[in-house]
Amino acid sequence: MGKITKSTYIEEMLEIKPQAVSYLLDKGIACLVCGEPYWGTIEELVLKKGYSEEELEQFIEELNSLPQK
Repeated sequence: MGKITKSTYIEEMLEIKPQAVSYLLDKGIACLVCGEPYWGTIEELVLKKGYSEEELEQFIEELNSLPQK
């Protein structure tokens, strides 16, 4: 499986780590709307929600450390 980076598209992230949906929801970030992924990168989505670059880097690290399902 691939590694998640800030330029990973949401739909790719969901293929790599489906459990990322729950992780992001816990952070107040909805990456699915009506069952469809947000069309953009993780970086765009996280920064749009008002998180900093440092927080984005932390999210990426934590997403990659989620266990494979």
